[in-house]
Amino acid sequence: MLITETNLSSPDDFYEALIDAHQGLSNEQSQELNAALILLLANHLGDVALLKEALGQARASVAPAA
Repeated sequence: MLITETNLSSPDDFYEALIDAHQGLSNEQSQELNAALILLLANHLGDVALLKEALGQARASVAPAA
């Protein structure tokens, strides 16, 4: 089951690290960094059903294009 409540011991520290990782990158490089991070974390989880659930929830959170 996908955990959707805050589960980070220090969410602000993670957010700061994420923003710092993007500093100085172009939009294209930021997209590459995000893709690499997603693939690394997906591999770490290793559960396709859980990943599909996460994809569905993430997709549902994005407003449709106008």
